Amino acid sequence: MSLTLPDFPWDTLAAAKARAVEHPGGIVDLSVGTPVDPTPTLIREALAGASDAHGYPQTWGTPDLREAVSAWFERRRGVPGLDPDGVMPTIGSKELVAWLPTLLGLRGRPVAFPAVAYPTYDVGARIAGATPVPFEGLAELGPMTEATRPGLIWINSPSNPTGKVLGIPHLRKVVDWARANGAIVASDECYAEIDWRDPAERLDQAGGSGHTGVPSLLDPRVCDGDHTGLLVCYSLSKQSNLAGYRAAFVAGDPALVSQLLEVRKHAGMMMPWPVQRAMLAALRDDTHVAAQVEIYRRRRETLLPAIKAAGGRVDDSRAGLYLWTTFGKNALTTVDALAERGILVAPGTFYGPRSAEHVRIALTAPDERIEAGAARLRERPL
Repeated sequence: MSLTLPDFPWDTLAAAKARAVEHPGGIVDLSVGTPVDPTPTLIREALAGASDAHGYPQTWGTPDLREAVSAWFERRRGVPGLDPDGVMPTIGSKELVAWLPTLLGLRGRPVAFPAVAYPTYDVGARIAGATPVPFEGLAELGPMTEATRPGLIWINSPSNPTGKVLGIPHLRKVVDWARANGAIVASDECYAEIDWRDPAERLDQAGGSGHTGVPSLLDPRVCDGDHTGLLVCYSLSKQSNLAGYRAAFVAGDPALVSQLLEVRKHAGMMMPWPVQRAMLAALRDDTHVAAQVEIYRRRRETLLPAIKAAGGRVDDSRAGLYLWTTFGKNALTTVDALAERGILVAPGTFYGPRSAEHVRIALTAPDERIEAGAARLRERPL
């Protein structure tokens, strides 16, 4: 059976990019969420210090790295007692998203994912020979037969592209439903440290738990401390400017991680030793993360009012690196209109057919480019 995949979405932006490049002030490229700021020095030093990497690295990751992930979950995500045996480094989080249905042996099974979502959830299902099932609410997944019952449900909070944050009750409902129906839940949480929600809302969500950050699938308030059937993937690309390192991990149910580990050993899917050492340094230091979040906060505060002044409305976008924006027009029309102003953005159609009027505007551009884009929006509204 031949594999049929969609065209790579960003390749279709070539014409709009060419128009944006022609702007006298140059292009303001807000179409891709790639970090542009320097990798912190302590991480680069850790990488360099491990450059004598003559032996094969451990596929499972070193014990101290897995323990650092467990400690990070408790310190930063409100998840105490994560078993280090349920942790494994991955070569970026996109790799895991794309290959998880295959590694779990879900060929022929439905794989559910958010209807407005990063396209790799759909692609990963197709690579596995599974059936991609976009959904907005659990009601869309039923009534079910054995053939239509999902083997895996993806959730994404904070969302790419919308920035929506799922609360404790929502996450708990998904876990309860999945356990009642024999499905694995995988949560993509790679934007969790970049949280723009109001402090009062965070305190209300904390409910006395002491944790005011974005809730994790592994939070005891979600799963009662039982990680069976649950996986979380996380990337250091955004919080630590490590996109080029491909530094990420999966964590949760030790039995599921063991299953993934066995396949990955055979397939040679291992994180390089210097990257494991760099990742360890990054996970042990919270200071650089706080500094990077403030940089994004400044860029957001520059761009958000300019979008509104230009006639745009930003929906959700309560966390993460994107402003999910509509100007009340077809998404491709908006892409073209912004390209005329030298600004390149991603149309909502990249993220599913239910996003026909939105565009995703990234905060990942240097300060000078963000300021230039904001000035153009104020000067020439849509």
